[in-house]
Amino acid sequence: MMTPGLGATRIRGRLVRLAFAAGIVSLCASGIAAARDPAAPYLGMTKAQILACAGEPHSRFKSGAAKETLTYHYSGVGPVPAEKRKVEEKKSEERESKSIFSKFKKKDDKNWTCSASLIFENHKLVRVTFAHKDVRSPYQWQSEKDPAKAEKMRKEGVPTCAFSLPRCAPAQ
Repeated sequence: MMTPGLGATRIRGRLVRLAFAAGIVSLCASGIAAARDPAAPYLGMTKAQILACAGEPHSRFKSGAAKETLTYHYSGVGPVPAEKRKVEEKKSEERESKSIFSKFKKKDDKNWTCSASLIFENHKLVRVTFAHKDVRSPYQWQSEKDPAKAEKMRKEGVPTCAFSLPRCAPAQ
């Protein structure tokens, strides 16, 4: 025979679990608990499609016959093609003295804040990783010896980046 207090406790426990499960389901449905992968709409796009809408990358890295990584430096929400240089800039560059190092172009992306690596397999985008150039551990403040600096680091948080390809139509 069950005591009345024990049965009521079991029912309350089940109701609490049911309410908790309903709360988790509502969070997932609203998108709060499950963060969406910002690269998902672009996965499956070809390298040619990405280059057409994001422009030339900062660097390229081949790994094997079928894999390649394109790295972009950007500020804002994502890589966009660089603006065409003005005619005056091209003429002034032509007038510069030629040395053995003149063939190495100077990168024009000095003011970037984020880096995105787009990984291709068989010329199809399979993964994107992105991070702030000043990324650091959220716990780095704990190893700071100066208490004032440690507190400042703790409060300012960790810099983050957003990612999208604003001039690219998502993959079908």
